Amino acid sequence: MKRITCIIVAMLAMAQVCAAADGATQADGEESESTYKTPFDNDENSTKHWSVTTSGFYMGLGVKHNWDLVNNSFEVGLLNVAAVNYNSLHGQNVSLGVGVHHRSYSIKRPHMLMRNDLGEVIKSEYPPLNVDEIKKRSSNLNVWALQVPLMFTQRIYKKLDITVAGIMNWNFKAQVDNHYEINKIEHNTRYKGLKQEKINFDVLGALTWNEVGLYCRYSPGKFFKEGYGPEIKNTWTLGVTIGL
Repeated sequence: MKRITCIIVAMLAMAQVCAAADGATQADGEESESTYKTPFDNDENSTKHWSVTTSGFYMGLGVKHNWDLVNNSFEVGLLNVAAVNYNSLHGQNVSLGVGVHHRSYSIKRPHMLMRNDLGEVIKSEYPPLNVDEIKKRSSNLNVWALQVPLMFTQRIYKKLDITVAGIMNWNFKAQVDNHYEINKIEHNTRYKGLKQEKINFDVLGALTWNEVGLYCRYSPGKFFKEGYGPEIKNTWTLGVTIGL
């Protein structure tokens, strides 16, 4: 599922690049201005305040977690599959859109996660064998969300922009994926039906040059409902963004 998510997001990002390369021209040879703006369009000469945009492909790594069992985390997504954008024509942009987000938490060895009969996500361990007999161990908590970002962008120097955003996430799917190999036999377990909080909020900041930049994302809210899993919150992520 992670591979499918990454492929879909990569295809969306490629579509942004291809759309940016297609310039629409009028019959007299002059460039026409569409109400749809690809993320790589330069709006310096724009005369339109309102447009619909696709923007904000990103990927990043978690740099701080309050949960000691996490080894690392990875996220990838598209902030705006579609967004309504207002351009002041003086260096400011405000947008409201809908995007997709995926995050994966990797669990430290020798621990793994499992779900008990009460629906609680608990810590467990791999089978008690000689460590040399267990190969390719991995345990991941995977989360998929629709996100609604409200973004403000300010041009501060030539093509250098700073962006801040408040993001509402609807965590529509979460699951635990465990994998290990014993005597060349692979064992895979998957736990669905987790009791995650459906709605939480993030804050994002980014600095971009000519649509390529760095971002920081802070997730303060807890992920699991009370009593149904470890307290995952106060997560910081750093990464790169294209077409923000």
